[in-house]
Amino acid sequence: MNTAIILAAGRGTRMGAKFNKQYLYLKGKPIIAHTLNAFERNQLIDEIILVINQDDVELCEKNILEKYRFRKVTKVINGGSERQISVQNGLSQISSKTEIVLIHDGARPLVTEKIIERCVNGAKEFSAVSAGVPIKDTIKIMKDDGFVDFTPKRENVWITQTPQAFKLKIIKEAHRFAAEKNILGTDDAMLVEEMGREVKMVLGDYENLKITTPEDLITAEAILKHKRG
Repeated sequence: MNTAIILAAGRGTRMGAKFNKQYLYLKGKPIIAHTLNAFERNQLIDEIILVINQDDVELCEKNILEKYRFRKVTKVINGGSERQISVQNGLSQISSKTEIVLIHDGARPLVTEKIIERCVNGAKEFSAVSAGVPIKDTIKIMKDDGFVDFTPKRENVWITQTPQAFKLKIIKEAHRFAAEKNILGTDDAMLVEEMGREVKMVLGDYENLKITTPEDLITAEAILKHKRG
């Protein structure tokens, strides 16, 4: 059994909207509806746990759950003040029958079937994986004084995306470890890394962007328009 935890509890302050960016419309449908639909239609996903902001319960029920009736969404739970807490809340509700857990940002509505499949299959083989893409530009690692410390090889630097996928035992262990050590990670793969376990990168897609600003929404609209001809 494979379970997807979709994180939609953020407030999206950088978007400048009066409500959670997940409910902004992208090509006639809320962003989060696009995201859920990608996992709903994927044959490798058996269950979806949706994590939302407690202030968005009514909005989510009316505009998403009642309207689109995603049959794989089995639980809708409240998130926390930090992303990490939201994931922990999702993990606490997961079925013991689950083998692979995928954790995905609700604000990445352009995730593809191939990315989801690579993550599921990768987690089965390597236990912990993250979608991502190689950087296109040269990266400079800076010192505190503003001077360049060193320039890493481009082939060794990737941009991390979601989904990230894990065997259930490993991701639960990683979150327990982080709680005990008071580690706050920027993603779930980092928690596994902090525990001393390896994380395998699998190929994502440059179009699998996270919608954070109004400019990202314009870009996503253009990508969907191009895909639909």
